[in-house]
Amino acid sequence: MPYALPPLHCTLKMMSRKKALLLLLLALSTLSLLIHQSAHLNWSPKPSSLGCPPAPSSHPKHTSVAFLKTHKTAGTTVQNILFRFAEQHNVTVALPHHACDHQFCYPRNFSARFVHPHTLPPRIIASHLRFQRQELRRLMPNDTLYVTILREPVAMFESLFTYYNQYCSAFKRVPNGSMEAFLANPLAFYRPQEKFSMYAHNTLLFDLGGDNDHSPADPAYLPGFIRQMEEVFSLVMIAEYFDESLVLLRRLLSWDLEDVLYVKLNMRGPQSKGNVSSEALATRIRAWNGLDARLYDHFNATFWRKVAQAGRECVAEEVQALRRACEQLLRRCFGGRPQLRPATQIKNKELRPWQPSSKVDIVGYDLPPAVPGSGAPPDERCLKLAMPEVQYSRYMLRKQSLRTRRRAVLHRPLPPRGVPRPARALPLRHPAMPKAA
Repeated sequence: MPYALPPLHCTLKMMSRKKALLLLLLALSTLSLLIHQSAHLNWSPKPSSLGCPPAPSSHPKHTSVAFLKTHKTAGTTVQNILFRFAEQHNVTVALPHHACDHQFCYPRNFSARFVHPHTLPPRIIASHLRFQRQELRRLMPNDTLYVTILREPVAMFESLFTYYNQYCSAFKRVPNGSMEAFLANPLAFYRPQEKFSMYAHNTLLFDLGGDNDHSPADPAYLPGFIRQMEEVFSLVMIAEYFDESLVLLRRLLSWDLEDVLYVKLNMRGPQSKGNVSSEALATRIRAWNGLDARLYDHFNATFWRKVAQAGRECVAEEVQALRRACEQLLRRCFGGRPQLRPATQIKNKELRPWQPSSKVDIVGYDLPPAVPGSGAPPDERCLKLAMPEVQYSRYMLRKQSLRTRRRAVLHRPLPPRGVPRPARALPLRHPAMPKAA
């Protein structure tokens, strides 16, 4: 007896039940995923058990910031934080003109002429420049808060010596690239008028606009310079206490905790680091960079007074919340703690850090695909988190230039009736760069 097909209405009813079941399962899976991500990405600090004041989220976020990015002080990581905040909140960032590369024509004194016209008027500035107070005030809004970061001079000088060994002539002259030989008699190698000489002597003071070759015997110079800095900068961060610095920065700007999450950028590989464990060598570094040492000591003490005013226990509690949130972010972006890799081993060239010379290995990160095994590109936010300074600066310039061109088209007067509008070529976009967020 031949098999009898079920009636059409029964078939449709069975298909409807399967479809409904499938939609129900899909909805449950989506809900489960959202709940999981919500718990996984919950970066708001828990209520304090110490009676600390709540996060300043009741105030509007401050969006006008001038960050003086000093050399070899973890400034690239702070810059990355500011760039990501600017993108998320649609804030214009001042970026260097093409003639200045990715720095504002450093080591020349900063001028507003060095700013690319497609990044005007800005509310954030965070690329390397030599501080010039009047020029920055002419460029930035009146409500701008000024921030910078310092690093302990011994560790900073070791980093400068290895990083710029092929750029700074004072370092290149030293036999066998020996930091000990340089410090035994710095004046045998140092020439103040040479290009890049500022990397060899009191670099912090130079970046801040001071005279790095001023006699340390002058009792009035440095105190006067410090007073000028205190008039300008609302916060001087300390690289050795980076997380505590971010807590103070977040409070100063009324930002959320998620606005200051980070991974460390522009780091040297272990084989590219020198040894300054000798107390005698450290003493020589501080003596040669005496102005930097006194500058750092002053603002290190000032920093801890600010921490005390905020409440040491409260800051420590928020530092722990920040570290937990960073760990969660790293798990989401990297599947765990990210592995630092030499640039040659990083597959995504947009994540390969710039190498100053063949003698220095600057390491970076590679990102897994958004869905393992799928070949899908990584999450855009994770990509920006790990993006080196040069690539991120170029990306931001392209994005803001495109926005400027679109505004110009919107405000372009219409041609007279009957006159055809000329064809407009679409702006070119480098295929290797990520799409604008």
